[in-house]
Amino acid sequence: MIMKAVQAAEPTGERLNGMSNRDLMLRVQRVAEAASLRRSDSTRHKCFVSYHVADVDEVTKFLDDFGTEFIPRSVGVTEEDDFVDSADTEYIKRRIRERYLTDSTVTVVLVGRCTWSRKFVDWEISSSLRHDSLNKRSGLLVMPLTSMNNTARLSDRIRDNWFKADPKESYAAYKAYPSSASCLRLAIDEAFLARTGKADKVDNSRSLRLANATC
Repeated sequence: MIMKAVQAAEPTGERLNGMSNRDLMLRVQRVAEAASLRRSDSTRHKCFVSYHVADVDEVTKFLDDFGTEFIPRSVGVTEEDDFVDSADTEYIKRRIRERYLTDSTVTVVLVGRCTWSRKFVDWEISSSLRHDSLNKRSGLLVMPLTSMNNTARLSDRIRDNWFKADPKESYAAYKAYPSSASCLRLAIDEAFLARTGKADKVDNSRSLRLANATC
């Protein structure tokens, strides 16, 4: 299942090449679905892909190249959502879970130069880590995009859940950009298994980011 919004407009992220963020996400989702249909495999996980819209071209390439390895969801939070102005953060996370993460078991965060600074990416990650009786927690897989040369600044919430010095004690899985479909499949499986095997490692205590940071 897969992804989120690709952001290519740095100042506001509201429009890129004359398209709204929602239109861009829908375009990316169509690419993801077309890639997914190239393979029939009942063992694939449903993944939500979270990303910054400025990285839309790289995200689209990732989905076209590797979308056969999971069942994708790629439309995420935008300013058009009716809950974005709510002061109730638990309500926000529940609505994101219900609207965008339903049925997904792994969230894949594709990290570009400014992904760490984006409010809605943080919201999607926090909603992925949220666990209640109706909506189960998702696994968390973090990968830098190719332009990052396998190094990227991580958001505070990701760093709360991934420790470079001790990956085995981390809930999140941080992996290099996949060199093959089999590498990605193994990484998704690892993140999926962490939902139960590493549930005690989750740290979702940080408050939601209230605004985009300067990148």
